[in-house]
Amino acid sequence: MLDRAVIDALFPADLPEPEHWEQQYPARQLPEGALVTRLGPSPTGSLHLGGIYVGLIDQDVARRTGGRYLVRLEDTDQSREVEGALEQFERGFSYFRLAADEDLGRGGDYGPYQQSARERIYLTYVRDLLRRGKAYLDFATKEELAAITQRQQATKLPTGYYGSWAIWRDADPADVQAKLDAGAPYVVRFRAPGDPTATGARARFTDAIRGPLEAEANRNDVVILKSSDQSPRLPTYHFAHAVDDHLMRVNLVIRGDEWISSVPVHQQLFDALGFEPITYAHIAPLMKQEGGSKRKLSKRKDPEASVDFFIEAGYPAEAVVYYLRGLVNGRLAEMPLEQALAEPINLDECGVAGPLVDLVKLDDIAADHIATLSGAAILEAVRAWAGRFDPELRRVLDDEPGLALRALAVERDGAENPRKDLKKWSDFRPVYGFFFPQLHAAVSGQDDERIAALGVDRAVVQAVARDFAADYRQLDDGQEWFEQIRAVAAKHGFARNAKEFKKNPEAFPGSIREASQIIRIALTGSTRSPDLHAITQALGQEEVLNRISALTK
Repeated sequence: MLDRAVIDALFPADLPEPEHWEQQYPARQLPEGALVTRLGPSPTGSLHLGGIYVGLIDQDVARRTGGRYLVRLEDTDQSREVEGALEQFERGFSYFRLAADEDLGRGGDYGPYQQSARERIYLTYVRDLLRRGKAYLDFATKEELAAITQRQQATKLPTGYYGSWAIWRDADPADVQAKLDAGAPYVVRFRAPGDPTATGARARFTDAIRGPLEAEANRNDVVILKSSDQSPRLPTYHFAHAVDDHLMRVNLVIRGDEWISSVPVHQQLFDALGFEPITYAHIAPLMKQEGGSKRKLSKRKDPEASVDFFIEAGYPAEAVVYYLRGLVNGRLAEMPLEQALAEPINLDECGVAGPLVDLVKLDDIAADHIATLSGAAILEAVRAWAGRFDPELRRVLDDEPGLALRALAVERDGAENPRKDLKKWSDFRPVYGFFFPQLHAAVSGQDDERIAALGVDRAVVQAVARDFAADYRQLDDGQEWFEQIRAVAAKHGFARNAKEFKKNPEAFPGSIREASQIIRIALTGSTRSPDLHAITQALGQEEVLNRISALTK
């Protein structure tokens, strides 16, 4: 074991002792049973939907027990940091209303909430482990580590840095000093306890979701402090999370089940550091159906894995959160949205199989939710979304709020079964854009493919439009209004119904259906639309005549 003076010389002279940090971050004064949870996003990529999934559980269980929910930026892997990740995190947490009680922006008594700003804290505890012989300096090169792995594989031994394979574990202090004098870079490794050559050793623990679990005991001397030729000197995830969760007084860590195999080394670190162990809850990952099998939802393969997918599409945050909560606890999916959002999440009701993310189901949920909103609420939400993602639409809505509300009222206000054609705010333009003259392209009777597809002679189309416009009246009664289409259709020889037309198609230019579609396409640009009379009521007589007249040109 190295002399204490040699160890201390490797660290800043004014580095505090562990007692300093214990006093700076005392036990939280919270009610009995209060849970302190944390979410630890890493800025090495965009925020995964799973981050929102875990965050909403963290937030719910913490606040319902009178605890605290914090977000800690885990940025120790600075070489892989992605520009703009922090802004994206804030965007995602804000959109889905997952504001933490403590985080980088809001601060708190247990910060900094960014691991790269906690270097001195980590160094204190690394030095402490070195002093007590529970860690050691390792000068092994990349080539030496690769050679060790190659030999282990050749002899079919477990790979890793342990026992006799850990070439600096029990090195002569003189050899260590020689390397230090030569300025050789080194990492600090944790000295795993127990017999590294023992086989079959198991670590046991109780998971808050899965109950009693066991995993293979850790034998590896894991790196806890990265290379000495880097600045700042930052720890690995294993060590940083142990120190941070202890000092931030976290007592429940909710994370993906891929971390179950890391619990044994985390237990060893907590024990070596003299920390009280904390409870882990390992959740199953979000999954995607692919053919006849399931796989993890992947940011590389699946656009919906990124939180920005939902923000850019304009899914209502409440609908997405309701859907995700239903994936966490199945009973919540059976409740109305408002009730489900108010009900608690129970960890013991979390499944151990990964739930499927089904966008078709989410679309249905979102459409049902939007159908319950007032026109004013929808307009405000669409305006907010368009302000960022569709500036032209935002300008139109700002100029024509009355028309927007009239459009949204069509087949919604007072309807027993309101329309559900909006699943997300980005649907507004394709569904309702035709109501706005600024967004609607006039339909010409000369060369429009939609008109041509009706199979009606172009001259007849223009004649129908001309006569419809000449005698048009803006009527309040829907049936009386539709008689105008019947009259112009009869005038130009259209069959009274599809059955009559089908019997003798050569005798008619079309049926009443085709005549109606001429007017529908002129007004909406589509062969499918809400009720035509309701549309004319929203557009007003002048705009109706403008659009019908365009067919005559």
